[in-house]
Amino acid sequence: MTSEATTRAYRRLSVEERRTQLLGAALALFAHRAPEEVSLDDVAEAAGVSRPLVYRYFPGGKQQLYEAALRSAAEELQLCFAEPQEGPLTRRLSRALDRYLAFVGRHDAGFSALLQGGSVVETSRTTAIVDGVRRAAAEHILSHMGAEDPGPRLRMTVRMWITAVEAASLIWLDEDKEPPAEELRDWLVEQFVACLVATAGRDPQTAAVMRAALALESPEGPAGTLARAVLPVLGGAGHLL
Repeated sequence: MTSEATTRAYRRLSVEERRTQLLGAALALFAHRAPEEVSLDDVAEAAGVSRPLVYRYFPGGKQQLYEAALRSAAEELQLCFAEPQEGPLTRRLSRALDRYLAFVGRHDAGFSALLQGGSVVETSRTTAIVDGVRRAAAEHILSHMGAEDPGPRLRMTVRMWITAVEAASLIWLDEDKEPPAEELRDWLVEQFVACLVATAGRDPQTAAVMRAALALESPEGPAGTLARAVLPVLGGAGHLL
């Protein structure tokens, strides 16, 4: 153990500070390696402490530590969609996706293991933690849309889009983070608008929410950009009207 690590190991910390330190070390490891590939010895070494000290704070061992780290990551992910409720909806979503994709980029392999499942440490509790992030994101988005008592079609549309964002993020990592994050962000926002348009054709509530949201958009924004890109493509579909 280096002198720096030794100093860290024996520096007096409060219970909360020590727990935060251990969780930070664990998250850093889970960010780049699948959970089953990380041992308590790895966490202890990364934190500059002894293995017994890790057990003192997490007597349930690796499973308890992993779930605690997962909750910490989940809290950060949920905050990605927390935005002031002002300005165009697409701009709010763009800022939320900037934070979301930054998180994905930082946690890389850990994010993949989190969403793809199949880990030896996956349990009903870890699954519930991940699902909680999805539900929280959906509630944030519905709140941004000003949807009072949203019906099943609008809820389904939002949750389908969140699933698409997760899938795109995993593929993005597989493709060495191509296209660039900014392009992926804009593409995902445009897909959300397109999904809302499709649902609005069948659901009056979604149509009303969509009209209110579009009233705040500018021609230079994502919605205007999408309209200019799509209308020429649909120009040859006049026979369908």
